[in-house]
Amino acid sequence: MKKSILLLAVLSVFAFTSCKENAADKVNEENVAAAADRDAKSGDVPVMTFAESEFDFGTIEGGTNVEHVFKFTNTGNAPLVIVDAKSSCGCTVPTYTKAPVAPGDSGELLVKFNGSGKNQVSKTVTVTANTEKGKETLVIKAFVNAKEGSLPTS
Repeated sequence: MKKSILLLAVLSVFAFTSCKENAADKVNEENVAAAADRDAKSGDVPVMTFAESEFDFGTIEGGTNVEHVFKFTNTGNAPLVIVDAKSSCGCTVPTYTKAPVAPGDSGELLVKFNGSGKNQVSKTVTVTANTEKGKETLVIKAFVNAKEGSLPTS
């Protein structure tokens, strides 16, 4: 029994060591160069710089549609791609530049607000992009006067 286990162990060691190839012989120099180039560019990221991150519409009448254009510049060193833009509620609709924004170029994000709510209203728009942070937040504000004919709440 001991001899058969010893024989099996010796055969296993022989089988595993005889099939071993030199891994360095399989390295492709083109792949090494491509990986080095990729690693050198890994620090290149887009940076989304807004002219303003908050806008106040002031006082508006309830139900009044208003809109504002947030302008931004890619101050990074890689193309900027906006993946999505979502608002904190359905009363605010963002529309954004779909094409990649090259370094140094500018883009726009249009935010439409339908004037719902009463008194001081604040809404956020979250922009998802390929920046280092991954998300940028914009804020719109307005003081909404109640529509005529609506009952005051106590």
